Amino acid sequence: MTDQAVDTSSLAARLATQIEAELANGEIDKLTPEALQSLMSALCRTYTAQCELGGVDLPLAQDSHANATDVMTTASGLLRSANVAVFEFAMWQSWGGR
Repeated sequence: MTDQAVDTSSLAARLATQIEAELANGEIDKLTPEALQSLMSALCRTYTAQCELGGVDLPLAQDSHANATDVMTTASGLLRSANVAVFEFAMWQSWGGR
């Protein structure tokens, strides 16, 4: 792992910790919609690239703070953002998608 990758990982971990702390304090508006969209896009693309190289299988750790409602709400929003219907997603998965 390069020094830049370590720096980016450290920065991401610190940002995640800060966001979790703000959420715990009820501060849900600390990220602008544009910042949230930029982060989500970068994370989606990074996750896909790592999966394609045989990397991580699951995007959330087992001890994640995200619950089932969080995951379903996010998945639904991601599908709508990409204009993908649930049926299309199911078909893609049946064709060997991750």
